[in-house]
Amino acid sequence: MAYDLVIRGGTLVTHEGTGAGDVGVRDGRTVAVGDLSRTDGGEVIDATGLHVLPGIIDTQVHFREPGNEHKEDLESGTRAAVMGGVTAVFEMPNTDPPTTTPEALADKLDRADGRAWSDYAFYVGATPENAETLGELENLPGCCGIKIFMGSSTGSLLVPDDASLRRVLENSRRRVAVHAEDEERLKARARIASEAAHPRAHPEWRDVETAFNATRRLISLAEELRRRVHVLHVTTREEATYLAGHKDVASVEVTPQHLTLEAPHCYDRLGAFAQMNPPVREARHRSGLWQAVANGVVDVIGSDHAPHTRDEKSRIYPKTPSGMPGVQTLLPVMLNHVHAGRLSLTRLIDLLCQGPNRLFGIVGKGRLAVGYDADFTLVDLAASREITDDWVAAKCGWTPFAGMTVTGWPVGTIIRGRPAMREGQLIDEPSGRVMRFYEGAGP
Repeated sequence: MAYDLVIRGGTLVTHEGTGAGDVGVRDGRTVAVGDLSRTDGGEVIDATGLHVLPGIIDTQVHFREPGNEHKEDLESGTRAAVMGGVTAVFEMPNTDPPTTTPEALADKLDRADGRAWSDYAFYVGATPENAETLGELENLPGCCGIKIFMGSSTGSLLVPDDASLRRVLENSRRRVAVHAEDEERLKARARIASEAAHPRAHPEWRDVETAFNATRRLISLAEELRRRVHVLHVTTREEATYLAGHKDVASVEVTPQHLTLEAPHCYDRLGAFAQMNPPVREARHRSGLWQAVANGVVDVIGSDHAPHTRDEKSRIYPKTPSGMPGVQTLLPVMLNHVHAGRLSLTRLIDLLCQGPNRLFGIVGKGRLAVGYDADFTLVDLAASREITDDWVAAKCGWTPFAGMTVTGWPVGTIIRGRPAMREGQLIDEPSGRVMRFYEGAGP
């Protein structure tokens, strides 16, 4: 059999486990897995000493286009993605204007065409005004699902009350991704932030109850309506324990930031550069999240890549915007946790590849298997590298993980059989395409 590309001599991480083997690619898909040492023709990538993973999928990024391209845009954000070994992204709707209409979604698809390095899809934002049309919006080509902001964050999207939340859930069918913070409690406690004038107060203002109240409200409605919901960036031990008892309706995301950073030290060291919503919390919450990873409660890890400029982050809190870059550091930081023994490589692939496929019904992605898109992330598990601001491809030019030495590093990104990054160098031109989803996708 002739191949367009053969990845030879690597350690493959597949649905059957981890072992030596080769991969054959033709017409952008994986067509053979096994011993291909006798084959000829096509490009050959020597993966000796490397692990070949299914292409990494980041299911939560904010690329700021349109409206705030000085922070990030679809080209620079997807460029950062492939530099970090990420082959596909789900981009969030809190742009300016927000992605709440067919026209706004079509505009993003047009902007990404020919400029995106990775494959991509876009969330549509829920509002009280578009609730009745969400059933149509969520099935448009290029839409990965509906996003709800129960509490105010970056941008203008907000579904703060239970009546509006009910309408959103009643008028959509696919799994809904939710930023769960209680807006009324946020407003009532805002003085805590303004009086403190330091980001150290961020997890006090947006406290455990702010998150837990919203999560309980969401799950109560989801169970009543028998609706699947996806709780984004869970940050508290209390939520993790609660959600473990509601897996019939709720899937769970955590971020590398909340698994790695710790309050109050991160705010003392980084100031507002550690500020995000929901906040980085104390050690007991971080350990609670790791327990949820170990117990299988967590379904996916997303970066919540949400960049702002240095100037914006250098203002006086709370006028500082929340969010930090993360798509490029997602895999290196998590591979370092694998090296430290906090989770297995197999579990990491479940969280970054198979989990997104399973929850959102992505066509042809999330597995290293015959018939799937030839998306691969090549990693050197023995490589020790320092994360630096200079390495960051995002427009903001900084990362909260600068100065951190990690073991495990992405050295190759291949998307539908086309190399996009090798050894820290971009290859060819942007060739990302819009992802496809099964009708009524997601279990």
